[in-house]
Amino acid sequence: MARVENGASKPYRALSNGDFNELLDSVEAFLFDCDGVIWKGDRLVDEVPRTLEMLRSKGKKIVFVTNNSMKSRKQYASKFCKLGLEVNEEEIFSSSFAAAMYLKLNSFPQEKKVYVIGEEGILEELKLAGFTCFGGPEDSNKSIQLKSDFMVKHDENVGAVVVGIDPHINYYKLQ
Repeated sequence: MARVENGASKPYRALSNGDFNELLDSVEAFLFDCDGVIWKGDRLVDEVPRTLEMLRSKGKKIVFVTNNSMKSRKQYASKFCKLGLEVNEEEIFSSSFAAAMYLKLNSFPQEKKVYVIGEEGILEELKLAGFTCFGGPEDSNKSIQLKSDFMVKHDENVGAVVVGIDPHINYYKLQ
């Protein structure tokens, strides 16, 4: 492999044990994506358990991040467990959790509802954060009922719409 410096390609050099330890000592926390980094489907990527064990033994903070909103942090913790990894929900940062925390930290009114275009993970994280939410998978088979003036009646109490991956997207959800 090569790196580019001032327009010229230079070969990488392997770190010595001393350089590796110096680099490791200079880092407090490690962020890992999940899909394709920790696992591929339902299989752990080689050397992941050993790597995480080594980092934990050195007192490093580990955070698992994912932009996959289909699962809640609880569901991700369960997947980690099934794969033989002990991971706390507090170590997992998903896009569904980020959406819930965004609303909470920005003082989204508790009396307002959140409509979800997405999967169960978003609904679960929003409920855990104290929000009233609806939509998601339960709206997968619904269709639009247009009035003669082509207007659609919307819930006046919806104050936010959270959108994540939704394999069952339809016109009803988009109205």
